Amino acid sequence: MHKILPNIASPADLRDIAHDDLPRLAQEIRQCIISTVEQNGGHMASNLGVVELTLALHLAFDSPRDALIWDVSHQSYTHKLLTGRYAQFGTLRQSGGLSGFTNRDESGHDYFTVGHSSSSVSQALGLAEARRLQGCEDYTVAVLGDGALTGGPVYEALNNAGRSHAKLIVVLNDNEMSISRNVGGLSRYLAKVRAQPRYRRSKQRVERALRRIPGVGDCLAKQVSKLKDLVKRVLTGTTIFEQLGLAYIGPVDGHDMARLSAALESAKLSPRPALVHVHSTKGKGFTFAEQAPDEYHGVAPVCGVKAESFTDIFGNALCELAAGNPAICAVTAAMALGTGLSGFAAKHPARFFDVGIAEAHAVTFAAGLARQGMRPVVALYSTFMQRAFDQLHHDVALQGLPMVVAVDRAGFVGADGITHHGLYDVAMCAALPGAQVYAPVAADELRGMLQHALRDDKLSFVRYARDCAVQLAPDQSCETFDEFGSGDCAIVTYGRLVHEALQVPGVRVLRLRRVLPIDPAAVQAVLNCRRVCFFEEGIRAGGAGERFGAMLAQAGYAGEFTLNAVEGFARHASLAELLAEHQLDRAAMREASQLF
Repeated sequence: MHKILPNIASPADLRDIAHDDLPRLAQEIRQCIISTVEQNGGHMASNLGVVELTLALHLAFDSPRDALIWDVSHQSYTHKLLTGRYAQFGTLRQSGGLSGFTNRDESGHDYFTVGHSSSSVSQALGLAEARRLQGCEDYTVAVLGDGALTGGPVYEALNNAGRSHAKLIVVLNDNEMSISRNVGGLSRYLAKVRAQPRYRRSKQRVERALRRIPGVGDCLAKQVSKLKDLVKRVLTGTTIFEQLGLAYIGPVDGHDMARLSAALESAKLSPRPALVHVHSTKGKGFTFAEQAPDEYHGVAPVCGVKAESFTDIFGNALCELAAGNPAICAVTAAMALGTGLSGFAAKHPARFFDVGIAEAHAVTFAAGLARQGMRPVVALYSTFMQRAFDQLHHDVALQGLPMVVAVDRAGFVGADGITHHGLYDVAMCAALPGAQVYAPVAADELRGMLQHALRDDKLSFVRYARDCAVQLAPDQSCETFDEFGSGDCAIVTYGRLVHEALQVPGVRVLRLRRVLPIDPAAVQAVLNCRRVCFFEEGIRAGGAGERFGAMLAQAGYAGEFTLNAVEGFARHASLAELLAEHQLDRAAMREASQLF
């Protein structure tokens, strides 16, 4: 039997496929996703859960005329396969290949380049309103998971969408998961809505009964929309979405193509923005992913034995420190597994707080803990910490509160790419008066820096890459910097690049243990060098390199200073490729260190 998927060059080709062949196509898509992710890494469970939903969306709407906007967009693999990218799908997350997220530069079917949560409804509403003003009749559809409902921007957008007259449809894919298991009252609320199918059955019985009344049945049936609202209020009450002004449709089985199609067509007929509530199974069709959707949310390529990572070291160290200090609390934003806090949650459940995908709330919540004398440690990925800058500034730094932020995935993150690189945290922290930033290279250093930061009464950041810790025997005589080797040229760097610098012969390496504030003694240590080369795995503007150069000049440095750092945005590629491309690898360091 011939395969269907290779012959789909655009969503229009779906309309030529017999309805009975759609389940076979769904199976082909799942197999393609599984085999590709096993080889390249990527998001598996979330994509397997939306195969039928994506098929139904592309059958109901005419992309790219109708805009499909994916929240986070890590679940867009089926969308890519149906929009002319099947032949390239084997390049997923590879250098020069397809992005693991939607990307405007990749396809006209991708309206936004995104990788963060809870933005799709705002984007879709703005797009839909612009189309309304332009007299455009095309639809705009936002597709988001229930995990996104823990993020405040969704409610700000829904609050405005309820009074809009634009052709907007919100599809809520409710799989009871974000990355870790969903938490909080909203998760319980959706479970309650899913548990009340009697409303739909009652509505259907009422409509059938009305139409059987001789003479007046059809007339009465025309008024059923008002009656069904009354029935719904009596049986189940209205949903929060209806209270906000949206037409609510669902819950709908997210793996039943016929029901999905009917619900989407119903939404298209709504005179006001509509929300279609879909209930799906994360990891559908792959037993291991269905049973452990959190573990199969993000899958790494098959490789050798996994060494202990900085994330593991951090989680273990925090557990040990908390055992001896009852004031230590851990806070995360739906990333207990990803940030290494699963063990802390098991050992110290009363002091573990997962606030959902709500980084801004996580920081201000932790500020409240700190104000009452607790010692909160907020664990976030560098890219997601960007979402909480105002809270770090206004609610922590301005208040002078002690808090530790564990910044995971600092620097390049490889295949996750442009939306996920952790290149901005140092420059961001530099704008926070009084903040301290530490950058461990070895396992023992991370433990020691974390312990030191917890003893300090300041806002402190401990940032580290996702890689495994390298072996290093630093000089512990100074907590802010240390030196290796000797020579007339000094390479100054921090974090992961220290390992690269130590491979360059004949140079002095000055490693910043504390990246901010820069210790003036570190500047004095290289004043006699004829050339100082600063290498920074972060953005140039506002980074530590610019500050170090300014301090050198203020100290009267008469030699040559060079700065290699990232400018602009960085693509997805392997770490080695990214370091070489941005001239941050040992080859670039060797070249920069040549005096003549």
